[in-house]
Amino acid sequence: MKKRIDELRSEYDLSQLKGCVRGKHATLAKQGTNIILLASDVAEIFHDDASVNEALRTLIRLNKQKNCNYEL
Repeated sequence: MKKRIDELRSEYDLSQLKGCVRGKHATLAKQGTNIILLASDVAEIFHDDASVNEALRTLIRLNKQKNCNYEL
């Protein structure tokens, strides 16, 4: 087995890293996240996830009200 060389810079104080847990957020990440990239012209209008979700929910609601025969 090769001997590992410590390449960590001396200015890093490992004693300050108390309480770190590897994989602490892994379960949350596995729960499911949908990431969708917006085209640049769309991203200019929708600056955050809340505005995108609001617009899509409005579209869904309008689609249901009109009882359209097509899917979004």
